[in-house]
Parts: sequence; C-alpha cells; structure tokens
Amino acid sequence: MKSFRLETKSIGEQEKKLAAKELGVNPNYVELKVVEERKGLFHLNRSYTIEATVKFDVIKDSIAYLNLMLTNMEVEAFVEARQGEDRQIIFTVDTNENPLLIGKNGKTLDAIQVLIKNLLNVYTEEHYVALVDVGGYKEQRKKQLEILATKTAKDVARTKIKVRLGKMNAYERRVIHTKLAEWRDVSTESEGEEPNRYVVIKPKHK
Repeated sequence: MKSFRLETKSIGEQEKKLAAKELGVNPNYVELKVVEERKGLFHLNRSYTIEATVKFDVIKDSIAYLNLMLTNMEVEAFVEARQGEDRQIIFTVDTNENPLLIGKNGKTLDAIQVLIKNLLNVYTEEHYVALVDVGGYKEQRKKQLEILATKTAKDVARTKIKVRLGKMNAYERRVIHTKLAEWRDVSTESEGEEPNRYVVIKPKHK
C-alpha cells in the first residue's frame, strides 16, 4: 500500500487533502492514522505524526471507476471483474453499445483499458495487468490471433524465412508470444517503437 507521513498540529480534511496531493490520489481513498502524539506544556500545542495510507480495493473501486466512466459516456452497462493469474484484473462489460465501446479495430476498448491500467498504477504499488473485454471481443480477437500465429509459424518453419506481422498492441503481441512460446522450430520477438510495435516470427534453425 502507498503511504506517506507528515507532521501536523491537527487532524482533519486539510491534512487528508495534503496527503492526497503528496500521494497523487483522490482524498476519498486516503486514510489517516496517528503514529505519534506529542503534548506540549499543560497539554497545549499538541502535534502529531500522521501516516496517510491509500485504501484502494482493486476489484470494487476499479469497477466503480469504470461504471462512472461509462455513465459519463451515457452508456448503460453491467460490469464485472475478477483477478486472474499473474496479477491480471479481468473486466467484462455487458452492454447494448458494444460497437461504441469497442471502436474501430478495438481502439476505443484499448483506450478504456489504458485508463484502467493507469488507475491501478496510481493507486497501488503492485504491478497489475488490466484486461477489459466488451461483448467477448477480446476473446474472439485472441482466437483469431492464435490461428494467425499457428498458421504463420508453420509457414516460417517450412520456408525458413522470418515473417513480420502487422502492428499490434501489447496484449495482442503477448497472445502471439504465448501461443508460440513452446514451439521448437520458431521463435518470436517484438520489434519497433510504440505505437507501431509488431511481432516477428523467426526460424530457429536455417
């Protein structure tokens, strides 16, 4: 958990706002705790050492953030989230506005996912991977990428000629790398600069 200590003569909303500014978070997610209390002569001029801690539930608070985002977009939706393997937080969104939230080639969906990822990075010290899916788009895209990876890998293994796939985001590249990780005849590498990075599938033995 993110935390910050400060010296103060009072404990209240002003101190919470100050701590929130130092932590770079919303004051609503800050909890104050007195670590040390110092009393002056005749119990006057008291001062405190306060520890401010970010209290953020990666599931509940992330869902609330995503629901607020969708409300501001005037989209009615039902959002669920669960924690998967390797610190993945998987969000599924059920709505009648799938095309709007997915966008052309999934770009709007990718943008939403980046916002959720940034939220988790700001409010937690752990490294979480945010995956947001709308109407099963990501799952279908994953299947398409795995088919592409398998077909291309077979061609590379047969011809011994490397193949460069089209530009992909980090999630899509990870799908390709994972699918081919245990192949004996080919290897994969990400090349290029964001946002134009791509995967190259290479023969292991020429």
